[in-house]
Amino acid sequence: MTNSGNILWADDEIDLLKPHILFLESKGYLVQAVTNGLDALEKVEESYYDIVFLDENMPGLSGLDTLTRIKAIKPNLPVVMITKSEEEHIMEDAIGSKIADYLIKPVNQNQILISLKKNLQANQLVSDKTSLNYQQEFRQLGMLLNNRLDVSEWKELYAKLVYWELQLDKIEDSGMSEIFEMQKKEANQQFAGFIEDNYLNWLNGIDDGPLFIHNLIKERIFNRESNAKTLVLIIDNLRYDQWKVLEPVFTKYFVKQKEEIVFSILPTATQYARNAFFAGLMPSEIARKHPQYWKNEEDEGSKNIFEKELLELNLKRLGKSALRYSYNKITNVNAGKKLVEQFHKLKENDVNFLVYNFVDMLSHARTDMEVIRELADDESAYRSLTMSWLEHSPLLDVIKKAAEARMELIVTTDHGTIKVNQPVKIAGQRNTNTNLRYKVGRGLGYKEKEVFVVREPQEGFLPKQKMSSEFVFAKEQDFFVYPNNYNHFVNYYGNTFQHGGISMEEIMIPYVEMKAK
Repeated sequence: MTNSGNILWADDEIDLLKPHILFLESKGYLVQAVTNGLDALEKVEESYYDIVFLDENMPGLSGLDTLTRIKAIKPNLPVVMITKSEEEHIMEDAIGSKIADYLIKPVNQNQILISLKKNLQANQLVSDKTSLNYQQEFRQLGMLLNNRLDVSEWKELYAKLVYWELQLDKIEDSGMSEIFEMQKKEANQQFAGFIEDNYLNWLNGIDDGPLFIHNLIKERIFNRESNAKTLVLIIDNLRYDQWKVLEPVFTKYFVKQKEEIVFSILPTATQYARNAFFAGLMPSEIARKHPQYWKNEEDEGSKNIFEKELLELNLKRLGKSALRYSYNKITNVNAGKKLVEQFHKLKENDVNFLVYNFVDMLSHARTDMEVIRELADDESAYRSLTMSWLEHSPLLDVIKKAAEARMELIVTTDHGTIKVNQPVKIAGQRNTNTNLRYKVGRGLGYKEKEVFVVREPQEGFLPKQKMSSEFVFAKEQDFFVYPNNYNHFVNYYGNTFQHGGISMEEIMIPYVEMKAK
């Protein structure tokens, strides 16, 4: 019989437990029995055990003292405390000493077996069940992808894909992960076609479309029933899957009231998307109505230095001029710490807009810094790094202070990002923009089938840069590479996170409303 695990059982009445031991041995477990704490410590030091069953009330060295010493020797060894006592302080002491489980005598065989499976086989059981459930869902998702999906169906499908991606993250089944990646790739191919077929019609009012980012302030933020003081947190470059990973941190302090997927605009880049968010206008409308606040691709300097001014004009247009509000942009740790120190100044405002740039910096750092590239080698690691950042960033302190102040919290972003791995050749003039996921200019050379082209920028509500300029967007996991220095750029930018083009990850972004607990 296969060994299911090695058990050390310490109990001064071990003879009474003989039926339990025989039962466990019939299930394939090897059980070593001792009658006191000192013998248990000796066995732990000299032999390997998968788990220890420890009686709390033994003569000599007590169960709790034995537990403390076992943890000092082998801190990761699971210990199940078994006791006749239901006194709360004993339970608290045991839990505080990081026990694996707590059982009250008399224990039955099923209780013991469940505890063993929970502690020794949980990962495998979860892995098997997750794999089986995804296999069943795989067929349903595949059938969905064969249909002509509408906006709501695409959002629902993407949410399901993210759910399964996060579930498969938790198990060790590379084969199942590879199958999922193939399905996600197919979904992105279909989604790119969906955007190509519909995007311009949506913008021009020919067909009903999704809620786009430039309408969020009007249609969501100022269209809520609540008049509570609000913090609007725009985490730059935050993907929906990253939000789902970060969500448990937020829900320690806030209760989620509403969550939906909304659409970013093309290009899915900060210069266009975040300006549109604050202005409540599409880029060409900003350039036409407020030319002093719009910078084109060839202009020098930052393209997002007038967000506050655009927000002010938007609030005036919405009849919210009397509103007390603030706008802050955090681009480094020191600025974040300063905001925490001065948070009391935000409490009196009706609404506070906070742009937090970390995730965007992370994606760029991953391209430029070898250590970050190694830390965020794949999608799962990228999500994990984002979580680690939040848990140690000043933003977490801001979130806590907002909850203490009983503010409502809105979390959203301007666009997502995608890991690119497929180079696509494009030719352009010397002054063509440098973004790897979209190009704008005259006389661009490309293969039609590989890209989405907006030949008339005004149709995509994009500023006309120069005569005959067109916008060309990369799809799925493609990135643009010039024919000269081709190999260098492929090696340097391959498997980096980029934005600006068409993918589920870049376009379908989170919008979340929360109330303080």
